Amino acid sequence: MSDAKCPGQNPQYWKPEDAFEVSCPNCKEIVEFFKDEPKRRCHNCKQEVINPKVDFGCALWCPKAVDCIGQERYQQLLAAAKTQPKQDKYRTKKDLLLFEMEKYFGGDERRINHARKVLGFAEQLLEKEQAAWAMGSPTTACRPADPLVVISAAILHDIGIHKAEEKYKSSAGNYQEIEGPPIARVIMEKLQFKKEIIDEVCEIVAHHHSPGKVDTLNFKVLYDADWLVNLKDEFDTGNKEKLTKTIDRVFLTSSGKELAKRIYGRGGS
Repeated sequence: MSDAKCPGQNPQYWKPEDAFEVSCPNCKEIVEFFKDEPKRRCHNCKQEVINPKVDFGCALWCPKAVDCIGQERYQQLLAAAKTQPKQDKYRTKKDLLLFEMEKYFGGDERRINHARKVLGFAEQLLEKEQAAWAMGSPTTACRPADPLVVISAAILHDIGIHKAEEKYKSSAGNYQEIEGPPIARVIMEKLQFKKEIIDEVCEIVAHHHSPGKVDTLNFKVLYDADWLVNLKDEFDTGNKEKLTKTIDRVFLTSSGKELAKRIYGRGGS
């Protein structure tokens, strides 16, 4: 049991079902678990038993997780997350990246919130573009979007902004593109992403203000998601006719254009 104080990890907020029993796969002896324990050793046969219902709660993404539950417990949860069933890995990778992004940005809520907004739009566009690709839409790329690449790029696309401000006294996009990829690579290598995923995400981060240099659906989805957040700050959204032309010119995917017009303009095309 941890000494966590926040509601996500504090046992006083748990429900009765958060403590349960599991049969040891070796000797069938009963092993008691709390929901946040990745594993326990069977007291009868001494075999290590994995918790099949381990609940990471907020510990995988909260920037205060290490302070809250301690380094040892956090490392246990991190290790357990990497052994989750295949269908859970997408959620877990996203949670881990969010944790690392928020830890890197520290108290910079503006950049953290921006990344989360871009992530939200990226997930919406990803769903629409995947559906369009599956239906053979001629407007989509020859290769479907990869959720892991898109989500990772959405979370890390602006990760170089602090370094850019430190080195160049500017947050300009071209400086972010220089400083972002090395930081993104370190984070993703730490979390043991596959090299090909890391390489593609870093390529997107290196060009996320430079459309045309990377011609993949993964890039286009991230690019449009970023613009869905930034559009109101870069263009006059009051002039609907001009805005529609701007959206058609700037956005790269049909779903991005449709969503931008629905949010800022006169509705989808």
